[in-house]
Amino acid sequence: MSAKKESLGGAIKRDLKTRHISMIALGGCIGTGLFVASGSAISQAGPLGAIAAYTAIGIMVYFLMTSLGEMATYMPVTGSFSTYAKKFVDPAFGFAMGWNYWFNWAITVAVDAATVGVVMHYWFANAPQWIWSAMALTIIFVINFLSVKSFGETEFWISIIKVITVVAFLIIGLLTIFGIMGNHIDVINNLTANHHGGFVGGIPALLAVFVVAGYSFQGTELVGVTAGESATPEESVPKAINQVFWRILLFYILSIFVIAALINYQNPNLLRSDTAHVAISPFALVFRQAGFAAAASVMNAVILTSVLSSANSGMYASTRMLYTMAEDGYAPKMFQKVSRRGIPVAALIGTTVVSLLTFLTSVVGPNAYNYLLAASGLTGFIVWVGIAISHYRFRRAMVAQGVDLGILKYRAKWFPFGPLFALVICILVIIGQNPQSFIHFNLQEVLITYIDIPLIIVLYLGYKFYYKTKLIPLKDVDLSRDDVEKTLNN
Repeated sequence: MSAKKESLGGAIKRDLKTRHISMIALGGCIGTGLFVASGSAISQAGPLGAIAAYTAIGIMVYFLMTSLGEMATYMPVTGSFSTYAKKFVDPAFGFAMGWNYWFNWAITVAVDAATVGVVMHYWFANAPQWIWSAMALTIIFVINFLSVKSFGETEFWISIIKVITVVAFLIIGLLTIFGIMGNHIDVINNLTANHHGGFVGGIPALLAVFVVAGYSFQGTELVGVTAGESATPEESVPKAINQVFWRILLFYILSIFVIAALINYQNPNLLRSDTAHVAISPFALVFRQAGFAAAASVMNAVILTSVLSSANSGMYASTRMLYTMAEDGYAPKMFQKVSRRGIPVAALIGTTVVSLLTFLTSVVGPNAYNYLLAASGLTGFIVWVGIAISHYRFRRAMVAQGVDLGILKYRAKWFPFGPLFALVICILVIIGQNPQSFIHFNLQEVLITYIDIPLIIVLYLGYKFYYKTKLIPLKDVDLSRDDVEKTLNN
């Protein structure tokens, strides 16, 4: 019988198995960031520059994952980092983090739905794209409406498709590098960026690729959200972090190496970093070089599954966040309602409506849509900042209260270096989004790039001043997990 978390009208069910969470963590980072945008990273910073940037961001995200893993294993709750920010830092911080994250994913679901239309246009050029987008949104809603297990199973099999694609790409790519398949290619010249040492564009280009790499790894924090519905969080969360993340990092580094070795960084096709140009995505180009004529169609199908996976995960994450905020008093109580199958139905419907309205905005008001999209752009990095701060204070609170660290089932590596390193890198990446907009004082570009920062500040300060909250003293931080123990033992 599934462990449950009681709520209005029903109960959240802990039906996600270890294999679900492991594959969600593994597949969450493998998407258009790897299949499409990796080529633009190589063209900007050169082969070695791209590898260096992805490695550095990968290490940073690993520390974040261990920080989140320590908290999620100790306190596996559906609200994850919003709850941790509320308990370990300041209720106003939890309020801002929760609404910011919900808003980001609600917008992202709409973006992914629109992207499905673009991808389908490759095969059905004469059909209206909005039809495919509407179908995608409907499918995602149904999957999330049925049960948490249907969400987990969908992500499990989609992730397998993506993993198989990457493994096939690496095998074929390496065979091509060694001359076993395809035509002869000047690998050394490509890897050294035409004998320029492999780095191109200097520090500015490297920083730009840091941003691209950061976006590619976003979604890893979903492991923290799934912990609240995991049947065995103390087993599944550490496994997902320790085993899966290094495979993801390995996939990225090896894939970029293969692309860089087989395609010269000056190839104009690498500059195409959107799904509208899937036929010349770096993966499709490498497959084609190896002699696979249907490479573009195959990659288009894989990218379609990746976009659907992103929308599916986004719907799940935003629904659970809205549900938790309702329980914490941050959102209307109506969003607490849970079906007999353990689904926060009201939160799911509310999120779907917002996503649908956002999608309609993209059709009738492109300018408003662009600002909505921009307003969610930095959310992932802001969430990572929140995770780092929450974990730093969580561990310090344990020490301040004399709690034996031995009770932790999973310990984050290199504390306090890990969260502090992640915090510094995230802030640098946030600042480095578009420094030229400040240098040339282009107000429109500044707003489009950084609008999420004033939004999060308004949410934080508005709640703080209205409810007169304060930074929680370390000795008063709530480290109890009584509610968690009840749901795990039921």
